[in-house]
Amino acid sequence: MTVMESPDLVRKKLGTILVVEDDPSLRRLTQVQLEKLGYQTRIAADVGGGLDVLRREPVELVICDLHLPSESGMDLLKKVRAEYPETKFVIVTAYGSINTAIEAMKSGAYDYLTKPLHPVELRALVDRVFEQQRLSEEILALRNAVDQKYGFESLVGESASLKSVIDLASRAARTDAAVLITGETGTGKELLAKAIHFNSARRDRPFIIVNCGSIPRELVESELFGHVKGSFTGAVAHKQGRVEMAAGGTLFLDEIGEMPLEMQVRLLRLIQEGEVQKVGASGVISVDVRIIAATHRNLEDMIRAGMFREDLYYRLAVIPVEVPPLRQRIDDIPELVRFFFRQSIQKHHREDLRIPTSLFGYFCQYDWPGNVRQLANCIIRIVVLAPGPEITVRDLPEFLQTAGLTKAALSSHPPISESRTVNQTLDEVDRQVILKAMERFDWNQTHAARHLGITRKTLRGRLERYGIRKPEVTDTAPK
Repeated sequence: MTVMESPDLVRKKLGTILVVEDDPSLRRLTQVQLEKLGYQTRIAADVGGGLDVLRREPVELVICDLHLPSESGMDLLKKVRAEYPETKFVIVTAYGSINTAIEAMKSGAYDYLTKPLHPVELRALVDRVFEQQRLSEEILALRNAVDQKYGFESLVGESASLKSVIDLASRAARTDAAVLITGETGTGKELLAKAIHFNSARRDRPFIIVNCGSIPRELVESELFGHVKGSFTGAVAHKQGRVEMAAGGTLFLDEIGEMPLEMQVRLLRLIQEGEVQKVGASGVISVDVRIIAATHRNLEDMIRAGMFREDLYYRLAVIPVEVPPLRQRIDDIPELVRFFFRQSIQKHHREDLRIPTSLFGYFCQYDWPGNVRQLANCIIRIVVLAPGPEITVRDLPEFLQTAGLTKAALSSHPPISESRTVNQTLDEVDRQVILKAMERFDWNQTHAARHLGITRKTLRGRLERYGIRKPEVTDTAPK
C-alpha cells in the first residue's frame, strides 16, 4: 500500500527559482527550503553565474543577495530588468541596508527579504509571486477566450457581403464614434456589437446591454438613468442606471426603434453633452460612454411617421452598419452548419454524431427567415433528436425536406419559357416530379420518398395535396 504524502511534498512544480548567494551555507539552506515547497531551484554564487543560468533556461523568480563579490545584486537587477523583464526579482539584505532595498524596488525589484531568512516569510513571498503569475496567466487566458468568442473571427463566413460588414465594423472599433447596426432579427447584430466593443480601446471596461423593447414604458427612464431614494413610490433606495454602469465602456441599445419618444430626448442629451440626470435628482452627472445601437426596424420610415427623432437618428448613425440576411449569404451556410454542428455535439455530448456534406444542399435551399439564429436552433434540434450515428434526410426538419423537394422539382425540369403553358406553376412542376417518382417505383411510397430525399410523411402530405392516387386497374380484355 502506498503511503499518502503530505500536500506540500506532492505540490506540482510551479516554476523555477534562481538563488544567487555567495555564502554556500545560506545558498544551500534557501535551496532546500524552496524545494520542500515544491519549486525547482537553480543556484549561483555571483552575478556572472546567475546570468549563465538565465541564458540557459527560463527562470520565473530570482532571489539575490544584495552584497556579492565583484558585482552587486543591484547590478544583476539592472541586467535582469533589461534582458528578462518578465522575471520577478527579490533582493535579500541585512537590516542595516533597508534603504538600499527600497531603492532596489524603485528600480524594478518585486520585493525584498531581510536576513536571516525566516522560512514562513520566504514561503509567503514566493507563493505571492507565483500566485500573481498564475492570476496573470488566467487573465491572459480569459482575454484570449474573449478575443476568440467576441473577436471579428467569431463572425463565421467568407461571403463578400459579410467581409464588407466586418471591414467596416473593424474600422469603427478603432474609434469612439456611435454605431447604428441594422438588419433583420437573428442576423447577429448583438454579436457584431460585442465584436466592436472587445476590439476597441474600451475592451477592459463594461459592455452593458439594454433591450429597449423589453423594459416597461414607465420604467425606461429609471432603468437607463437611475433614480434617487424616494423619487417615486417603490424607490426605496438609490439605483444606478445602465448608463452609469457602462461608464468608460460601451452602452448597447438593442431595438432602439422601440424607445419611447420622450426618452429619445434624454438619450440625445447623453450623446451631445455626456450628462445624465437620475429620476428625482436635482443635478446632473457626467458619464463617458460609447453608444452602439441596433434595430430591425426602418428608422427612416419611423422618422417620416413621427415615431423617431431625426436628430437622434443622425447622432446614432455616425457609422451605419447593415448586417445582411442569411439568404443573401448562401455561400456562408455550409460553414455555419459545420460551426454550429461542432458546438452542438460538444454541448450535448454527441461527439460520435456525423453530418454528411451531401445534406448541406438542403440547408442552402431554404430562405431562413429567422436568419443565423434560426439555423443555430435548427442544428441543435437535429443533434438532440437524431438517433445517430449519422444525420440522414429523415432527421432534418420537414421545412428543410420540403425545400429540398422544391429544388429537386426545379432541377428536374427546364425553366418555364414562353413556349410552355404560361399558367404552369411551381406546384404543378412539383406534382409532376412526385407523380413520376411514384410511377417509377410502382407506387411504393417508401422507395419513392427515399428517391426524392423526403420522409414518407412529407410524401403522403404531397400526394393528398395534389390529389395523386394510384390508377385503378381495369379489365380491358375483349368479351
